[in-house]
Amino acid sequence: MTASIPRLPLRDDLFLLGHDDDTGHPHVHRQTLALGLAGAVLIDLYLAGRVTLDPNDDTRPANHQRIHPHIDRPVGDLIADAATTSIRHTHPPLRGWLRGFSDDLYDRTRAGLFAGGILRQHTQRRLGGLIRAHTYLPTDSKWAVIARSRLRYLAAGHEQPNNYTAALAGLVADLGLTDHLYLDEDTPAMTSRLKAIAAQHHQPVRDIITAVDAAVGDLATAAYR
Repeated sequence: MTASIPRLPLRDDLFLLGHDDDTGHPHVHRQTLALGLAGAVLIDLYLAGRVTLDPNDDTRPANHQRIHPHIDRPVGDLIADAATTSIRHTHPPLRGWLRGFSDDLYDRTRAGLFAGGILRQHTQRRLGGLIRAHTYLPTDSKWAVIARSRLRYLAAGHEQPNNYTAALAGLVADLGLTDHLYLDEDTPAMTSRLKAIAAQHHQPVRDIITAVDAAVGDLATAAYR
């Protein structure tokens, strides 16, 4: 059903799933979502053959795994090209790159969706009009519906997981967004199912998702120090 619908970059679908359709408010902390967005950018680069990762084995701790450029030419996507440039000369460690690249990625992703006509700015006035609050809402409900539908069909067994949907399933599960797919099923069970789907695909994609989860854990730890 979704095969004929143009696919957004993984980060864009994750951004849409990470927000309430009606209010524009994020379902999770912005820094947490930004780390997921960074993981999504890197997964898209890996699936396009533009980067590789060190093998994850017993000789190298997972947090020392490095990213390497494979195809080094612009594709016309500002965020993807910026990611490739940041990897080109330094071959950065995976978790460190996620933290660094995520710094302003929330705002850049939102700006790209706004420029592409997928989000619109909504202004609310508070305190008798003295304060204006800006939120961003989908211009058409179909975008969030499409993003959810990919995972609904997957979870129900109506579609076989491809690399893209398997990665999206893993990121959604790890970021705690399963409850916001609006599925009439037990959330912990569905989260486990989405993680199991993600675990069946490319090891480097699984490594990236694991690194996102670890970086989110680092955020939580830092908040209590």
